[in-house]
Amino acid sequence: MLSREEVLKLAKMARIALSDAEVEKFQKNLDAVLGYVDDLKQVDTSGLEEVSQVTGLINVQRDDKVVVEENREDIFSQAPEMKDGYFKVKAIL
Repeated sequence: MLSREEVLKLAKMARIALSDAEVEKFQKNLDAVLGYVDDLKQVDTSGLEEVSQVTGLINVQRDDKVVVEENREDIFSQAPEMKDGYFKVKAIL
């Protein structure tokens, strides 16, 4: 089982304040997680192909295409302020 000091060190690194009851609770929970990881380490994965995702989906996003608006003047006329053919906005920095 993880020691109280190890749990407190992990909590400090995660910037989480834990009560005494929470430290005890996380000692047990983290110990169970680490035990599960040890079980996974014992599984023979030789001969298995590495995967980065399991859904089988490939790029489902649309292609980026430039769309030229024919009514640029209509769009520009709705802008509150223009300068040299560009929208003028307030500086953010």
